[in-house]
Amino acid sequence: MSGSPLAYPGAVLIEKRLHEPIRSGVVTVMFRRWRRCQVSAGNVYRTAAGRVVVDAVDVVAPSRITGADARAAGYRTIADVRADLRGDPADPVYRLRIRLAADPDPRTELANDADLDATAVATVAARLARLDRASPIGAWTHRTLRLIEANPEVRAPDLAATEGRETAPFKIDVRKLKNLGLTLSFPVGYRLSPRGAAYLAAVSEVDEVSQGVSGSRVR
Repeated sequence: MSGSPLAYPGAVLIEKRLHEPIRSGVVTVMFRRWRRCQVSAGNVYRTAAGRVVVDAVDVVAPSRITGADARAAGYRTIADVRADLRGDPADPVYRLRIRLAADPDPRTELANDADLDATAVATVAARLARLDRASPIGAWTHRTLRLIEANPEVRAPDLAATEGRETAPFKIDVRKLKNLGLTLSFPVGYRLSPRGAAYLAAVSEVDEVSQGVSGSRVR
């Protein structure tokens, strides 16, 4: 397993061939060559294999890697582990003892919570407004939610293209919406979560009421 960097805060890149072995508990060790350690024992990290708990982290010399640990990391031999290490050979090699988290992903629970009162809607709106203010492209959050609502399970590159955006930063922004429980990821594309749909319905209702009040004043 190569010494991949963190994909984003709270996430670890894991090669696809190891996803199912990690889920099934066959793979319980990972090796990383890092200039400095990028995980901490006791923390949970999001991966494509699921939420992974790092139970222990220690530095191990490549010459001291054992056959048992190599097999626990999904390799046939110690030589295979050493050959797959990436990065500067002068950097330390970290051995991570891992397991799949047994508890549900808090983001999943949040995404399924569609019971939004006025306070919850205002809280979500404030979070989205902060994302908009911090973005170099300006307001994007509501536009992206509406785009996903109208185009469920459409390829991310196609969605990005409709906005005149590059795919990678677009996907990073959608991940921010997912972290708020507003979207769900699929093998292809995205959908609004129940929470995301409830939020858009709530703000649409507010907009309609506001427009009605404004119209009545004009008359």
